[in-house]
Parts: sequence; C-alpha cells; structure tokens
Amino acid sequence: MVEIELDGQKVEVLEGSTVMHAAEKAGTYIPHFCYHKKLSIAANCRMCLVDVEKAPKPMPACATPVTQGMVVHTKNDKAIKAQKGVMEFLLINHPLDCPICDQGGECQLQDLAVGYGAGESRYQEEKRMVFHKDVGPLVSMQEMSRCIHCTRCVRFGQELAGVMELGMSHRGEHAEIETFVGMSVDSELSGNMIDLCPVGALTSKPFRYSARTWELSRRKSVSPHDSTGANLIVQVKHDKVMRVLPLENEAVNECWIADRDRFSYEALNTDDRLTRPMLKQGGEWKTVDWQTALEYVANGLKQIKSEYGVDSIGTLASPHSTLEELHLASSLMRGLGSENIDYRLRNADFTSSSLVRWLGTSIASLSQLQRVLVVGSNLRKDHPLFALRIRQSVRNGCVLSTVNSLNELPLTDAWAMPVSNALLASSENWAQSLANVAAVIAVEKGVIAPVSGEVTETAKAIALSLMSGERKAILLGNAAAHHANASSLLALANWIGEQCAASVGYLTEAANTVGAQFVNALPGNGGLNAGQMLDGRLKAVILLNNEPEFDSAPGVQSKASLNSSQMVVTLSPFKANMSFSDVMLPISPFTETPGTFINAEGRIQSFHAVVKPNGETRPAWKVLRVLANLLGLPGFNFESSSDVLKSIRDADASHIASDRLGNAIQHEVDVSAVSGPAPVVASIYQLDGLVRRATSLQLTADARKAASFEGAGA
Repeated sequence: MVEIELDGQKVEVLEGSTVMHAAEKAGTYIPHFCYHKKLSIAANCRMCLVDVEKAPKPMPACATPVTQGMVVHTKNDKAIKAQKGVMEFLLINHPLDCPICDQGGECQLQDLAVGYGAGESRYQEEKRMVFHKDVGPLVSMQEMSRCIHCTRCVRFGQELAGVMELGMSHRGEHAEIETFVGMSVDSELSGNMIDLCPVGALTSKPFRYSARTWELSRRKSVSPHDSTGANLIVQVKHDKVMRVLPLENEAVNECWIADRDRFSYEALNTDDRLTRPMLKQGGEWKTVDWQTALEYVANGLKQIKSEYGVDSIGTLASPHSTLEELHLASSLMRGLGSENIDYRLRNADFTSSSLVRWLGTSIASLSQLQRVLVVGSNLRKDHPLFALRIRQSVRNGCVLSTVNSLNELPLTDAWAMPVSNALLASSENWAQSLANVAAVIAVEKGVIAPVSGEVTETAKAIALSLMSGERKAILLGNAAAHHANASSLLALANWIGEQCAASVGYLTEAANTVGAQFVNALPGNGGLNAGQMLDGRLKAVILLNNEPEFDSAPGVQSKASLNSSQMVVTLSPFKANMSFSDVMLPISPFTETPGTFINAEGRIQSFHAVVKPNGETRPAWKVLRVLANLLGLPGFNFESSSDVLKSIRDADASHIASDRLGNAIQHEVDVSAVSGPAPVVASIYQLDGLVRRATSLQLTADARKAASFEGAGA
C-alpha cells in the first residue's frame, strides 16, 4: 500500500494506482471526460489536471501514478485554473445547441461547463463543422461537431466489444471519430458507446428527439432475453417505454447491456400487439371479452379431456416466461392430470436429469478464467455479455479453446477475441472431438478414457491447456444443449472437467432456462416432451409466450402438426400463431407484469411492472390462475405474483440448494454420428418475440445476414 495526501486527507491505495483511484477512494470528485473505470487510460481530455507538489506543471489525475508521500491538491487555485483552461479549449469548437441536443439534461460537458466554463468565449473565429455519418440503425452520429475526442467509444470497441469499429483520423482541428471505408457499427454491444459518450456526439437513433431526460420516470427491471439476467433501467413517459439503459451490477452485467436488451423495447409499441382476447369463428378472428374467451378455453379442455383423455392435452412454455408463469402452467397441467409440459422447444435430446443444468460457476468468475473450453456456441452472438467477460480473461492471458462448427469467418473475427485452439468439425462429430480431448487426458494421466478417441495435435493442445492453470471452465453453448447427442457431450465434458479440475456448465439459452428446471416445467412419468408434442399427438395445445414456427426445433413443420389439433390456445403479447390458433389471449410482456427470472448462475431476480398493461392485456400468471379456477382445480387462490413466488419457495422448488445445482448425469457416452438436423440455434435478433418485432434491431447487419441465410434455404 502507498499513502498519499489528497486535499489534506491521508489516503492509502494499492501500489500502481493513480491519483484518480485515490480520489475515488477518498470520495473526492475530479472532473474528467476521457477517464472511465472500465477502460484503459488515454489522458487525452486533460480535464482532470491537478496540482502535485514538486511537479513542474499540473498533472492528469487519471494517468499519474501515486508515490509514497505524494501531496496532491485537486481544488487549489493552480488546479482550478488549469481545469478552467482546459474547459475553455473544449468549448472553442463545441456547438451551442444544448436546447435541441438529445444529451441535454444528462450531458457531462454541460454539467462541468457550469462549474468550470467562462461566462463568455474569447474565441472569435468560426467554429469547425464535422460532417455527419450514417453508421447503422442503432447509433446516431449526426452531430459529430459536438465530439471532444475523449476516445471512450474507440477504446470500448477495441478493449471490451473486441471490434475496433471507430477510430480517430487526421490531427489537430481536422481530427474526427469515424468508421473507415464507409463501414457501419455492427457490434452486438454498440449501444454502450451511447452511454459512454460524455457529450451528444453519439446518441440513440431509435430514441432520437422523442423525449427529454427530465420527463422520464426511471424504473428497475431485468432483461428477458438471454441468461445473463442483465439489470435494466426502463425509462417511461406517459405509460410508454421510451428508452432502456443498464443498471450497474458488478456481479451480473457490470455497467453494460447488449443491444437486444437496449432496443427491443420498440416491439412493445408496435401495431402487432395483441390487446384484446380473440376467438376464431368460421375461419375469421373475432374480438371477445375475457370471460367469453376463458370459458371457451375451459370448456374446450374439459370436452377434449372427456373425449380423448387427459394425455391429449399439453403445454409448450417459453423459457423466456417468468418463474411464476412457468410454475402455474406446470401446476395447471398436473392439476388436469397431464404430464405433458416442456420448455425445451429447440432441443433434440430430451434425456431427463434430476439436477438443474446451469453455468457451473458465477458470472463474475468468467472474467478471471485462466483456461476455458467452449463447446457448441457462437459465443459472441448467443451471449454477448458472457463473451465480454471471457474476452477480459483472454486479454489477461487466458487460453481460449473451442469445439465448434466450421465458420465462414476467421474465428478471431467471429468471436472478436483470439482463439488459441479450435477443433472445427460438423456438429455430428462434436462428441468425437471431445472424445479425442479425453483420450489425450487419459494418456497423460494414465487413466481409462470413457470412450476411445484419436490423439490429434489440436486435441492435445486443448487437453494440455486444461490440465494446466488454476481457474478453468468448460462451457456448453446453445448448439450443444440443442444437439441430438447432447447427453454424450455433457457426459464427456463432465469427465474432462473432473480430470482437469475445471467447472462444467451450460451457458443456457434463455432468461429463465434455469428457472424452468427449478419449477419442473418438464414432462413427468409418461409425459410427452416438446418434440413429441409438436409432431401432432395432441388434441389440445396451450402455447405460453412462444411461436413454434420460430421458437422450436421443427420450425415451419410444427404448423402442420398444430393445425391437426382440435384446439390451440396462444398466450402471447403479440398477434402470433394466427394461422393455427383457435384462441389468442393477450398476456403482458416483461414491462407490464411483475415476475422473477433465474439466470445462468442461479441468481433469483424479481422485478415489478414498469408500465400499465396495454389495452386489455393481463399478466400471464393471472390468466393461468383464472383458467385453473374455471377448470375447478384446487390450489390456485393467488392474489399477487409474490404469492405465487412464495408458494414456489414454500415447496422448496426454487430454493437454490447445492444438491440440485449440477450438470452431471449417468448416461453412456455415444460418439457415433447422429442422424437428423443440425442443432437449432436462433440468430441474435430472432431469439424471442420481442427482438423479432424490434424494427431497429431487424435493420442491423446481423439481422440482415440471418435473413439472407434463411432465404438461401440453409
């Protein structure tokens, strides 16, 4: 530890820290623009100049390392004069357009100009003008004359997003931040550059000119998309979601969110919202009241149960649904006497397990790994925030290995980080690839491998890397979870993890994949799994918050199967499944209902509704409760979602106990080629109904690429 004196106060900080770190520890604010705690030091704005005794001139606090006995003044005349001088230079070319700037009211330059800016400018020459740039549908660079060249956006792309899409060209008054060769900004984390910009140079294109920051209410929520469970601030005006920003949580999402977390709110205000219950009569959709719709469903279920038996009724539930919704959906099915409920819509292997398949470690630990093997994942697109953390580990020396499919891009570009070892093979050969790694470990340790494998150069490199180092993880991605030989992949990963002292886990697909397992939204003894329910065996199907055409392994083929059912009930926030549904019940998206998600690491996160339900939309837990009451089922007398959560806790179904968390299974390893289609993995902006209907996200390069890929018949 090093002790310095800061404004007369003794402060102890770690050796190698800067004056800025010491000031933060002492609770002293030093004005700054280019400094950010998550980015490297640039020291190019000079706003943080402070007076260091015995130094010949003011020094930048962000780039000045502390030394024993150093005496620093941040608020004496010398420091204040230096800071005001810097502010005068920053404002020389800055346009006077605060009244129309989207950053107005939350602008760092605006705030600091009040304290450090002069009442009038001595600059008489013409201000410079920087031509606007179009870099895509999400980030607006229409007013780059406001840029103060802090380079936060450049460093974020290079260091955290892994793609240096922006850079500074030219010098002096001709310097400007831009993409090169007319490229767009296509990172799946690009919206964070908007948050980082301390002025109004980078703003949100979808939010542009729609509201003032002081008009917005700020309410906490949790992302409903991937399994990170990113914490959000949802900004609301007149009961309409206007903008979504990150809520800092170091243990989960730090201070970042993915673009689909940030911009999917656009879907909430589209014409595609289902706002009133609808029945199909004579092939035409009619709007009805809730009582009529629910009685129709209840009577239909009773009739089908009486005529065909309870085994002809089933529920397909989305893993993006809340814990309360999944619990009531499974309770309703079991109350009827049916075990036909499943959330694993995209899976091909339905081997049961008494253990919950989860990440196997904490999310925060992904930033400190020394060795990691990722199997069957397009990590950067499937889990942007997990990729960001692993990218941090790789920057600090972590050896990243992968077993994956061949990719049209070089792996370093596809993953936006260096991949040290890659076993690239078609998906049916992934089990054999892992068996090869296991064979090397068996030879090195003198043990018997679980299955025969070939000792190849790449397999040996992966095995030796996992056998060295301390903090290690083997992570199975979405494609591994959806694989037709998923159980063998998991069994091999567990054997390798045990031999190498590495944690083993699934990155998990959706916001509540872990939660769905905790509340047992899975078929019981004799129950049909999702694949069987989608092959036309059911007479009555309840679809909770999903569109099988897009959200299931059979895809378009599921439409024909569901058309053969006598009654299909869709509970959705959107006008979905209209071609084969008989009833559509409008349920609330995550912004209009309280609920709970359990993320990949097993963290329970509850949230409240941030706006009132749209039209006659109702929270799905209420719809399921009333439907159960109409069916005469006991145990559904809940007054609130918190009552439902309490009943789950009382039943010990959602309590995260060590004896339920785990990925091990007792299953024979089969490395033979598996017949059937490749694993079904939704592209980044097709994952759920919200992102599919977010206009700006569908205009991105990732969405266009996925559309062209599907259009080519791949």
